[in-house]
Amino acid sequence: MSTEKSRPRKSMLAAMVMGAALVAMPVADAQAGQLPEKTVTDISRYCQVCWRNARLHPDSWSDCTQEVLSRLLERVEPARWATMLKKDDQDHREFIRAIDAVKKRNQRSRKFAGLVEDVTDYREQPEVILNEQREVLDKAMKSELNNRQQRIVQLSGAGWSIPEIAAELHTSADRVSDEKYKAIRKLRKHLQVA
Repeated sequence: MSTEKSRPRKSMLAAMVMGAALVAMPVADAQAGQLPEKTVTDISRYCQVCWRNARLHPDSWSDCTQEVLSRLLERVEPARWATMLKKDDQDHREFIRAIDAVKKRNQRSRKFAGLVEDVTDYREQPEVILNEQREVLDKAMKSELNNRQQRIVQLSGAGWSIPEIAAELHTSADRVSDEKYKAIRKLRKHLQVA
């Protein structure tokens, strides 16, 4: 297991070293068959656009780009990197696969992030407290909302989407969305006062 954990670190370190060396490389080395700085810059810019389009947090962009570079070092000869962005060939597809893998890994890690500290985790509360909260919410719904709004809130709480609720109630999705918004505002106002 320790070799599996150390391998990504080694490849990440190799990518960082390679990236630093490529950026510092003079143009004369590029003519001798080495990778020019422009190629690394172009790859980095391409990656940044991908990260922005995937809505990744800007703080993670450089780490994601480094991981793509390390994957490329493992799979594509650095001498072929310059043509990788221009041609639709096996190297280009490998580059896109590397970007996609890093993007998905980053999105998955974001999805499973823990709750913020100031948010109450209701899953760990005793059943008695949960029942009391349900009763308070039910009373607020009956006193503040009309029948249509109650039904919309119930269906929404059961996981129904706006279009599904609209089909169930034989109305438009815009109307359902509007009614849901009004119902939630009424409930918030009522529960803050009480």
